[in-house]
Amino acid sequence: MKKNVLIIGAGGVAQVVAHKCAQNADVLGELHIASRTKSKCEAIIASVRAKGHDCAFTAYAVDATQIPEVAQLIRDTGAQIVINVGTAFVNMHVLDACIDTGAAYIDTAIHEEPEKICETPPWYANYEWKRRESCAEKGVTAILGAGFDPGVVNAYARFAIDQMDEVKSIDIVDINAGSHGKYFATNFDPEINFREFTGTVYYWEDQQWKETSMFASGHEWDLPVVGPSKAYQSGHDEVHSLATNYPQADVRFWMGFGDHYINVFTVLKNIGLLSEKPVTTAEGQEVVPLKLVKACLPDPASLAPDYTGKTCIGDLVKGTKDGKDIELFVYNVADHKDAYTEVGSQGISYTAGVPPVAAAMLVATGEWDAKTMKNVEELDPKPFFTLLDRIGLPTRVIKGGLKGEDMAWTDYTG
Repeated sequence: MKKNVLIIGAGGVAQVVAHKCAQNADVLGELHIASRTKSKCEAIIASVRAKGHDCAFTAYAVDATQIPEVAQLIRDTGAQIVINVGTAFVNMHVLDACIDTGAAYIDTAIHEEPEKICETPPWYANYEWKRRESCAEKGVTAILGAGFDPGVVNAYARFAIDQMDEVKSIDIVDINAGSHGKYFATNFDPEINFREFTGTVYYWEDQQWKETSMFASGHEWDLPVVGPSKAYQSGHDEVHSLATNYPQADVRFWMGFGDHYINVFTVLKNIGLLSEKPVTTAEGQEVVPLKLVKACLPDPASLAPDYTGKTCIGDLVKGTKDGKDIELFVYNVADHKDAYTEVGSQGISYTAGVPPVAAAMLVATGEWDAKTMKNVEELDPKPFFTLLDRIGLPTRVIKGGLKGEDMAWTDYTG
């Protein structure tokens, strides 16, 4: 059994993680949260207290880019599990601190370097996977990409593939059919969001990496609850691990975008405002355009009170079973208002924040305490789904593709 959790980060996803950890403190033990700004951590704890949770919960200030500082905080708190939901720029630093102290490590996205965008694939091989041997040598559990996408969708792929003799393709579809009421905003860190869409789109097809550009490849998906929705092929973390673990399958990621988002994004990109390279103003002041745009946009956490509508995220997996073609769509539908009522966050933060807590609970009980580095598809998905069902993100399966028979995953397996 592992006990006591340290949360790194104090954004919208961290708020969800904090609430869900507090709801399950009987399993997770004492709770701690740290970010560069301690007052943000204290505000999150206050929101947890407002929901009636009186578990042990303490806030700290930490510079997560400083490995010794993070390692000392882990030692001081006695945390045996670290949930890293800070910016993707700190992943490797926090991971190294966990390897140094022996604490289990869980994150929700791939590491990024500020000056590099959409590096050559596979992305995990550029950073996290270089620490796999160290994790194994020291018996440190590191679960990579344990949010929703990446994360739950990786488990969806594993679950579907386990029902097949052979997998042919994995198409991950992420549709947010909600409305935040703002002229323009991103649902998570604008800097990370824009970087994701300004570089080359890599996907795995015909057992090789292929390239396209953002918004060049679109498809209309008719999904449960949210209905017909236009989505575009995007580069995304989970494509890189799934392509490595299932090289025989085509692996693609599709994200929904409305015309308004595409128009604004295109203008910002074309005039250079999404560049990560510094520019100098006429007054001699050096600024990074992307950081300036981030500063001008709404904080994603501020969108929650007025957010309405639902999300639908799932995997369409095709393969064969007993010599016949088989299609499964494994998915979840979440509601923005329900998320706000429960934890004060919007649905995108909710879907990203609940899964790492489920992963932490499975590490705590030993079911996912792998004592080495794993991507989510390398772990048994069934206990993960059982917990997700219980704590807010139920899994459903449509047998026969998107027009087939819809049921709970427990009914499908039963």
